[in-house]
Amino acid sequence: MIKSSGYLVDIIKYFEGFSATPYVCAGGYNTIGYGHVIKASEKFDAPINKEQATSLLEKDVKYSEKAVCEFIHTRLEIYQSDALISFTYNLGAGALQRSTLRRKINRGEYRLAAGEFSRWVYAGGKMLNGLVKRRYVESQLFQGNYVILGEQ
Repeated sequence: MIKSSGYLVDIIKYFEGFSATPYVCAGGYNTIGYGHVIKASEKFDAPINKEQATSLLEKDVKYSEKAVCEFIHTRLEIYQSDALISFTYNLGAGALQRSTLRRKINRGEYRLAAGEFSRWVYAGGKMLNGLVKRRYVESQLFQGNYVILGEQ
């Protein structure tokens, strides 16, 4: 299993934001908490608190970690894992699986792979400023550069 740092949760919480009630995200999915996509089997009739949202986040991060383990076959530093887990949390395992980002990493082309994050800044056919910022932070992190959140 891939290890992640506490910074990973900070990134996700910062970019996803918190919502106690369901909303439709930019990708068109019913979402709650810190970007948790609501499954058909889940019902949220009452608002959730940040503790409940963090619990959902932790489960979703584990799913994203498993996807990174499944699709990335080269050795990763913890900061590279964090960047890829954040990317996968936001876009889903399918996006990682079909990405040039994954192919470049698996070929050991880490420097070239860092440039691939910026290709994933669209939702609903529109470039979103929040995704531009998130991909910048993920790309920097993938290269070992930590960005102070709120100052990018």
